[in-house]
Amino acid sequence: MPKERFLLGCHLSIGKGFPAVIDEAERLGINAVQIFSHSARSWKMKPLKPDEAEAFKERWRNSEVEYFVIHTSYLLNLASPDPGLWRKSVESLREEVKRAGELGITDVVTHIGSHKGAGLEAGIARVVEALRELKGSPEWERYPEVRLMLELTAGAGDTVGKRFEELAEIIARAGGDERLGICLDTCHAFASGYPIHTLEGLDGTLAELDRAVGLERLWLVHLNDSVYPFDSHKDRHAHIGRGEIGLDGFKFVVNHPALRGLPFILETPKEKLDGEEADVVNLRVVRSLRE
Repeated sequence: MPKERFLLGCHLSIGKGFPAVIDEAERLGINAVQIFSHSARSWKMKPLKPDEAEAFKERWRNSEVEYFVIHTSYLLNLASPDPGLWRKSVESLREEVKRAGELGITDVVTHIGSHKGAGLEAGIARVVEALRELKGSPEWERYPEVRLMLELTAGAGDTVGKRFEELAEIIARAGGDERLGICLDTCHAFASGYPIHTLEGLDGTLAELDRAVGLERLWLVHLNDSVYPFDSHKDRHAHIGRGEIGLDGFKFVVNHPALRGLPFILETPKEKLDGEEADVVNLRVVRSLRE
């Protein structure tokens, strides 16, 4: 019987160039990778050179990495009531789709943003408008293989997307495009009030997700423990098993039948842990939990 495919990896830096990301992935022994396609703290995106993109794709073809996803810049706010910020966010999202297509990467994941006091309904309306514009863009048409995921938030402040029903409404009002999906972040879900740290709670959470959005739209899981307690609405990631979710919670997550076939990406802190690279330690812990 063939061994089950377990897509596991972490967020890696492109600081040494796109092909070098594959080198780092192979050093870590991972087959799934998340990257920023440019500096996550800047609006500036230097156009990708064709030879740079081809070098990356060639290196990827000759590696064990099976899955790549691009995370959009932290600056994006698709729910913003500010016309200038909203416009820059939409243009940035379009560019991320283009860059994904040029690199041969099929998945892009984005934070939704905050309505900044304008109200949830106004925020959702702005996100829907942004997605409708994206769907009508040359980038979306040129790269039909690229999909976009909306990430569940921890629910702090005026953020949009802290409940599955909000994500479902956004996707439906944007036209229900089959290229729109969601990303479940374990820290965000836990902080937002979904009890994923118990088996019963995880079962109920995934049943609720299925009713609201549909499990067929769940394409990625971010694996992060939480510094803050359940339903805190505070977003701060912790090392696997060293936060409020705990090892048992992650054992339930990585072995749940509804999630086992999905890519799992670590976004845990990068500092040293017990004298080792944190990524090495966290990956080893997750592998030990997989049955």
